[in-house]
Amino acid sequence: MSAYGPWRIAAGLLANLLSSICIVFLNKWIYVHYGFPNMSLTLVHFVVTWLGLYLCQRLGVFCPKSLSASKVVLLALSFCGFVVFTNLSLQNNTIGTYQLAKVMTTPVIILIQTMCYGKTFSLRIKLTLVPITLGVFLNSYYDVKFNVLGILFAALGVLVTSVYQVWVGSKQHELQVNSMQLLYYQAPLSSAMLMCFVPIFEPVIGEGGIFGPWSPSAIAMVLLSGFIAFTVNLSIYWIIGNTSPVTYNMFGHFKFCITLLGGYLLFEDPLSLNQALGILCTLFGILAYTHFKINEQEVNKSKLAQRP
Repeated sequence: MSAYGPWRIAAGLLANLLSSICIVFLNKWIYVHYGFPNMSLTLVHFVVTWLGLYLCQRLGVFCPKSLSASKVVLLALSFCGFVVFTNLSLQNNTIGTYQLAKVMTTPVIILIQTMCYGKTFSLRIKLTLVPITLGVFLNSYYDVKFNVLGILFAALGVLVTSVYQVWVGSKQHELQVNSMQLLYYQAPLSSAMLMCFVPIFEPVIGEGGIFGPWSPSAIAMVLLSGFIAFTVNLSIYWIIGNTSPVTYNMFGHFKFCITLLGGYLLFEDPLSLNQALGILCTLFGILAYTHFKINEQEVNKSKLAQRP
């Protein structure tokens, strides 16, 4: 149980809600109104996250653990891939399609863990993947702004994100570190990797480059985006540490709905009846998955508690 009172917990949840929603809308705004390059924006996020984590460890928020770079280099590379492709999906899709595509991470993680790690899942958990997948397909197929490139980036984002999340879980167990200690080593490595890739895929100086003639408002928005990205990571760590992963999961469903609604209102993304049905279908699958997962966790806890 958390040592913090309900008001502190509520404040932490509110901070995560606002930052998680703001980062999606702000990044979309930056892409639409300023045309800031994707990988360069991701690099800014990584650098700000690294500096923020350095400040946190200096203030005693967490204690860093010495790790060999070779043990986290693949994780850092997948971290680059998942953030870059996810941002490219946001850049090339409507917020609704972007948000629903991210939901496919759960089925892909289950597939990876089943095929590569021999993990088993109950039939009812597997059945919840049907409405999730069907809903995402309906929304994407009937999206009037559907484009092949956007769907390709969304699919790559889901695949790399799923691999990253599976690796994070195994690396935390293998290296005996928490998510913040791991991110403290990932962020600088990922920043260094992107510094090598940015000049290949994007201009560095001149029009459209990271060091180009951007307006003060564009620079302010990009730096604000980096700060909010760091706040998202920090608040996730704090919520899970002071409540539970289940609380964060359930809270995530609320953020999912708010982000979808905000996308249609702020960016005036068109919404057809078939898309609405797809969203409801996906939401039903998410809620069913969470319900069954919580029940299974409770049953496992009860069995462990009954052991002599």
